[in-house]
Amino acid sequence: MTCPNCNARVPGGANFCPNCGAEMESDPTVVYLPLEDRREHPLTPAEAENIEGIRGFALVVEHGPRAGMTFVLNPGVTTVGRHPESDIFLDDVTVSRHHCRFIVDGGTLTVEDSGSTNGTYVNEARVDSAQLRAADEVLIGRFHFIVVHGDA
Repeated sequence: MTCPNCNARVPGGANFCPNCGAEMESDPTVVYLPLEDRREHPLTPAEAENIEGIRGFALVVEHGPRAGMTFVLNPGVTTVGRHPESDIFLDDVTVSRHHCRFIVDGGTLTVEDSGSTNGTYVNEARVDSAQLRAADEVLIGRFHFIVVHGDA
């Protein structure tokens, strides 16, 4: 596991990072994937389809201080927004309170904008709804996510 604050290696089950003292996430739908191996090039669809340790679809934070933070999307609806009760809480003014939702239904993943002010973008195009595949980029406010899929 990697610290979301300083990217130091943290022993599994630790509540705090031994390097910087940051509190570790306890949500089982949040994991960290190392991104250092691919900073020079974007994920190819084949690479994004074979992510070790992930079962089903997930969103990986592509850029920023929390790069590598990964949200596993469970079957059904996952809400995203600045509202504290959102399934994926993104605390930033560029994100609407009820920004969008991801729907996992069988083997498909769809994103639907919830009437957000700044919009939801998939591969640089603003969308109201779009079916997603591995390696698609989703932009929610200032958060850049890459869709990944695994069969762990």
